[in-house]
Amino acid sequence: MNVITDITSQGTSQCLTRALAEQARTLNYADLPDDVRTLARQCVLDYVACTLAGAKEELTDILLAEAQEQGGAPIATVIGHPARLPVLSAALVNGAASHALDFDDVNLAMTGHPSVVLLSALLALAEERGCSGQDVLTAFVAGYELQCRLGLLLAPGHYNTLGFHATGTLGSFGAAASCAHLLGLDAEKFATALGIAGTQAAGLKSMFGTMCKPLHAGKAAYHGALAARLAQRGFTARADVIECAQGFARTHSPDFNPADALAEPPGGFHILSNLFKYHAACYMTHAPIEAARKLREQHGLTPNSIARIHLTLDETCDRICNIAAPRTGLEAKFSLRLTTAMALAGVDTGGLASYSEATASDPTLIALRDRVEFDFRTGGSNTVAQLELELTDGRRLTTSYDAGEPASDIAEQGRRLEEKLISLAVPILGSAKTRDLLGEIGRIDKLGDLRSVMRMCGT
Repeated sequence: MNVITDITSQGTSQCLTRALAEQARTLNYADLPDDVRTLARQCVLDYVACTLAGAKEELTDILLAEAQEQGGAPIATVIGHPARLPVLSAALVNGAASHALDFDDVNLAMTGHPSVVLLSALLALAEERGCSGQDVLTAFVAGYELQCRLGLLLAPGHYNTLGFHATGTLGSFGAAASCAHLLGLDAEKFATALGIAGTQAAGLKSMFGTMCKPLHAGKAAYHGALAARLAQRGFTARADVIECAQGFARTHSPDFNPADALAEPPGGFHILSNLFKYHAACYMTHAPIEAARKLREQHGLTPNSIARIHLTLDETCDRICNIAAPRTGLEAKFSLRLTTAMALAGVDTGGLASYSEATASDPTLIALRDRVEFDFRTGGSNTVAQLELELTDGRRLTTSYDAGEPASDIAEQGRRLEEKLISLAVPILGSAKTRDLLGEIGRIDKLGDLRSVMRMCGT
């Protein structure tokens, strides 16, 4: 992290792209504390689980069919499928599959999903080149930190005001940094890779609830891997893409906060604030879900016992996940009303089958859904929910929940993620193969070549 400190002391944002590039480029495995290494392994585990679960979604099948029709060298594994594709095509398909169920991890510094983009690009590239687990984990953390710094640079306007989907936009930079690190690019080519990524970066929040949201993740992985590969071949781009006139910052946000981007995060790494998902819906629904579950379990509530539901949330939630009357399982994932109703009714919000047309049209859930009222406020956190229930017997129950706090017990978090992998992978891979895969991921930084692990992810 010394490069960032040095640049900050110069008091300039004129070389911001190069500063961020150099910080990512010079990161070594020896620089990673034990808890960062553990979290990186957990991110890989969660990524594989989410990608296996999303492998059979319709959008994945469509993208895979298109990629197979385009053809190319069968190099990289398509997770959850017997197919193999060229590196960029595999990054695209796996990236979309991993985000298809909106079950993948989150970091609030970038206001997006960090691992899906980075690992979809990295693992395909590593499979082509026979890279080690240590190399992949180091490159992963390098890209992770860079995209979080970019998120802080452009916050809050990039996501909240202008409506860019940071997983697609900032993720393109992160994937480029990770792949450039894995390829060992020099300082000039590394910064150039960010330039190539920046001119491709895209993704609109208006597409939430459609197949395009997961497509953003797949395209970001594709763009990042392509950027690094082109830079390695000598392709040119501006090496100051972030801060230059009409560059990424000026065209993608009303905010520009170099000091925030360059500041040292708590504990030295943004990955320490990674948030894993245990409900298969938009992360902004998680606090209301947890609050609703808490009151239901504490008081033995049934749908018929609830007369009125009042949620107090940050106003950004209204723009992110407030589909009032969802019709499909995908729309249900972005409905504060329906997911809260599901939690109050005892529906498993972590179960993939729970998000369906049948759930969206269930009369009991619709009746609960339509009792939800909102108080959207400004200046708060979109991971905090205050829930008040008015019961048919006249009682009022209140509680609150903050879904933005990282787990304090990393070991317990690891056990929960293992359970998540088992529940999502066994139906696809079977018990024996899932157990073997779990063991290999647990020792991934001891593996000299990840090709065997990737083969285990196929079917």
